[in-house]
Amino acid sequence: MNTDALTFDYIWDGVLTMLLYLAASFVLFFIGKIAYQLFHKGTKVSDELVEKDNFAFSVAYVGYFIGLLLAIGAAVMGDSYGLWVDLMDIGVYGLLTILLLNISIILNDKLILRKFSVKKEILEDRNVGTGVIEGANAVATGLIVMGAVHGEGYDYSIGGPIVTAIIYWAIGQLLLFVTSLVYNAIVPYDIHEEIEKDNVAAGIGMAGALIAIANLIRYALMHDFDSWIVTLEDVGLDVGIGLLFLPLARFLTDKILLPGQKLTDEIVNQEKPNMGAALVEAFAYIGGSVLITWAL
Repeated sequence: MNTDALTFDYIWDGVLTMLLYLAASFVLFFIGKIAYQLFHKGTKVSDELVEKDNFAFSVAYVGYFIGLLLAIGAAVMGDSYGLWVDLMDIGVYGLLTILLLNISIILNDKLILRKFSVKKEILEDRNVGTGVIEGANAVATGLIVMGAVHGEGYDYSIGGPIVTAIIYWAIGQLLLFVTSLVYNAIVPYDIHEEIEKDNVAAGIGMAGALIAIANLIRYALMHDFDSWIVTLEDVGLDVGIGLLFLPLARFLTDKILLPGQKLTDEIVNQEKPNMGAALVEAFAYIGGSVLITWAL
């Protein structure tokens, strides 16, 4: 048999598979856009993006699609069980992710940013700090769903992989809320008050903490499922380490990454909050979470 012909057929099959994966993903992005509009009645996406040039909305909206992309990637990265089975998995988990992402945004509004109207802050006040946190919450949810979908093995006694993934997501949302409480406790200012004052820097720092903890949840959930006890122990250990690391990362940012400056002064105690300093803080959290996953 002609080796060149076999090579060509192999390459063509790979290209065709890639194109089908991309097509399925773009279909999900389109469905995600429609779902976002349905969950945000009264919000005209095109007007906010194009007519009003609302950057706060753009940040939140892009975060939503990054979260969706991460979750779709989990279905693509797993072991292949045949093209059509893989496409079915992408479709099922993609639709599930779209639903969970939109519910997460509602929970973010009611729990994490519960002290003011998120819709008003983003659409009327164009508060970029609020948009950053809402976008980060969507990215964090995408990471959590990514971990839930990618892990092998499920508890079929409670309904199989879909139900297991939803339970993982619910645990993740609870832990993100806990993270917001811990973060507000370690910073010497009221995070809600600062964000409501359009302090983008304060929003960036908190966004980094949410994504960092979500990355640790993702890592714990990507292990093969043995039992709920083992899973909860893994998640508890990784998140516990992450939460303990947050104040350390903030201290190291002060002493190493921002020598000679006080992080709190840069973020809240000057006329124009320093978004660059806040970005360094967010990097410290996220970078630390990556290092922790490498070390565990």
